[in-house]
Order: sequence, then structure tokens, then C-alpha cells
Amino acid sequence: MHEPMTRRRNTSNGQSPSISLVVPALNEERNLSYVFGRLPEGITEVILVDGGSKDRTVEVARELYPGIRVVQQTRTGKGNALACGFEACTGDIVVMIDADGSTDPEEIPDFVAALTSGADFAKGSRFRPGGDSHDITRLRRLGNHGLNGIVNILFGTRFTDLCYGYNAFWRDVVPLLGLPSTSTPRPANGDRLWGDGFEIETLINVRVAAHGLSISEVASVEGPRLHGVSNLNAFSDGIRVLRTIIREYRRLRRAPKAAVPAQRTAAGPVAGQPAAGQVEAGQFQAGHGG
Repeated sequence: MHEPMTRRRNTSNGQSPSISLVVPALNEERNLSYVFGRLPEGITEVILVDGGSKDRTVEVARELYPGIRVVQQTRTGKGNALACGFEACTGDIVVMIDADGSTDPEEIPDFVAALTSGADFAKGSRFRPGGDSHDITRLRRLGNHGLNGIVNILFGTRFTDLCYGYNAFWRDVVPLLGLPSTSTPRPANGDRLWGDGFEIETLINVRVAAHGLSISEVASVEGPRLHGVSNLNAFSDGIRVLRTIIREYRRLRRAPKAAVPAQRTAAGPVAGQPAAGQVEAGQFQAGHGG
């Protein structure tokens, strides 16, 4: 396992880290007033990744947040939308939320605090103390629990909530994720590239774990979708997530371990942070299972 990046990073301006917020959206015009109305102070840039909305999503976003950057995704699917958003980010920290109102922007400072306290990756969890979900169905909860257990066994992680898309991380983690190139054309048969769909959240989580980065779980309360219908299909997307787990585990066992980004300071571990091998509640580095 690689040495975790548990040293505090220098930021672009030597002060508080700059924050890029990535918001994938597809026909979410009615939900954006809630989302943008709850943004905390300190967000450096908001990047809306539009998936070809047929409503006024882009126009409403610009009315609500005049400084917003709008990016058109290059293929289809949440994974491609996030990859396009990450590519456009300029901040020290990248935060990813949903546009349907289910992820509360007022929790962003909790994620940022986890990162500035030493974590490389802050993972939202609905199932840690203080977290909850007002949206997840019983079937999805059971599926998430089962998939979560498989990942923890195979990758040596301690995740409590695998399939939740509220995460934040330092921007220098992005190259480690190895997401599909945004310039690759969509397959002629209409299929999605691997990583372009809802499996993106699992893909990110297991690749962060595979690199031995410091992960801190942040309790999060998921609200119900405010308007519209979710594009998530519990069965087909669940199968895709399971295939992702198996595929990534095989990939990890075959491939040589890549180096983590160079640490940015020569100082020791952050004060109050556990040294390597010590874990506080909600924080861990993965040790590869199997």
C-alpha cells in the first residue's frame, strides 16, 4: 500500500483552499433554486454539467448564479458528466453534488473540513451516526448494504455507504481515478463506455481505496428528490455496480500499483490526525483484501 497523503497541502493562494463545485444536471430546472439557494459562502466556482436538457436548466442556472460555468457533457451518463466537470475544475478542492435537491449543499463545509484536516478523499455516508436518507427505498438499501460489504472484503475498506454520490477530494486526486477520456466518442452502437453511468461512484470509491489514500467518511442527510423522476434503475444499475466491483478487483490484482501524487510539503502529519496505521472513527486507509 502506498504512503497516504496525510500532510496538509499548500493551496493555490496560500490561504483557504479554493473550492470547485460540480453539479451534473439533466432537466433539473425546478430543483435548482433550492440547490443554489443553499450554497455556503466560500465556493470559488460552480460548474454545471448539462446532459442535453430539454427544459430551461441552463437558463435557470445562469439566472440563479450569474457566475456559473456551464459545460456540455461529451457523451451520456452521470459518469461522463462528472468527468467533464472534473476536467473543467480549477479549485484546490472538488466537491460533487446532485442537482435534484437530495444532497444538501449546506453540508459542504463538513466535507472541506475533513480534507483540510488531512484526508485525501471525503466520502459522504447516509449510514454513519448523524446521517440519514429520506429517499432510499428498501430494495436500494439492501442492495447498497450487500455491495458495500463486498467492497469492504475485497478492498480492505471500511465504507458504510458505497452508493452515495456526495463526495469531495483534492483536485490532484483526479488523475488517479483514471476516468474515461471525455474526448472519446460514444460507441456507434449506442452503448456507454465503462464508467460513464451510475457505476461512477463505485468506480471512484474503489480506485481511491486501491491507491491507499486517506478516506474520511462524512455523515450526510439525503433528502428526497424535489421534482422530476430519477434516472437510476435499481436493478440494472445495481448489476452494473457489481460488475464494476469485480472488474476493478481483477484489475487491481493484475496491475502494478501506481504512485500517489507527490506530497506538497515536507512537514509531518497534520496535528490531530492519526499517524499511518492509526484510524479515527470514519477515517481509514484501505488495505487490499484478498
